[in-house]
Amino acid sequence: METFGARLHRAVADRGPLCVGIDPHAALLSQWGLPDDVAGLERFAFTVVEALADRVAVLKPQSAFFERFGSRGIGVLESTIRQSREAGAIVLLDVKRGDIGSTMAAYASAYLDPESSLRSDAITLSPYLGVGSLRPAFDLAAAHGGGVFVLALTSNPEGPAVQHAVTAGGRTVAQTVIDEISQLNVGADPLGSMGLVVGATIGETGHDLSKVNGPMLAPGLGTQGGTPDQLRTIFGESLQNVLPSYSREVLGAGPDVTSLRAAAQRAADAVSAALG
Repeated sequence: METFGARLHRAVADRGPLCVGIDPHAALLSQWGLPDDVAGLERFAFTVVEALADRVAVLKPQSAFFERFGSRGIGVLESTIRQSREAGAIVLLDVKRGDIGSTMAAYASAYLDPESSLRSDAITLSPYLGVGSLRPAFDLAAAHGGGVFVLALTSNPEGPAVQHAVTAGGRTVAQTVIDEISQLNVGADPLGSMGLVVGATIGETGHDLSKVNGPMLAPGLGTQGGTPDQLRTIFGESLQNVLPSYSREVLGAGPDVTSLRAAAQRAADAVSAALG
């Protein structure tokens, strides 16, 4: 069975490293001239899939914007995931789950079990009940060729109060997360399947990302203020494992499919020019 890391490595080689979010929040639906209801949600999501799923490496639906419409919204999310994967895109479902024991196992099953209608290639996870609490997701991902992206250094202003706090062992909380995920990827080739989320606007933080040997999602590019040039400062020699992620910068070009494709290409070109 091919690992998620190997599958992602091949997708990036074929299509480039760009990740585009699918974030159908109310303001974007309005900007597209769509109603803030399930019909508008479906039109938005399926338009993004039509425009980009056959050309970008990774699509990242934000689950919350589908969940807010209840079971019908989840139905749209299921279709979005399925159609995106059928078109060849890697689907990274942004759910940021984190819990303990049987609850964490249930979350893992919902998103990573091949029998689930929400099964995605990878999911985002929160480690703040301890990285070890995420073990059910790590295990299920490994068993079925899935991946995870664990929050490590985020761009929100509240993040450093927790993430930069120093533990009894002398490392920051973030560095502890980074090191534990790095251990899960030791020996993986060409790329580990356990990844990190590291914001594109955090700047130089003094954290060591050199041993991760796994993918690193860098959200916050474009409208949120991050630029591709900043990624060199943050990731250094690990740039080859970075997935630069755009959302509003690309989605704002809709609802025209051609315009969405052009916006994604501009983002891809900017990333390529900055990272080489």
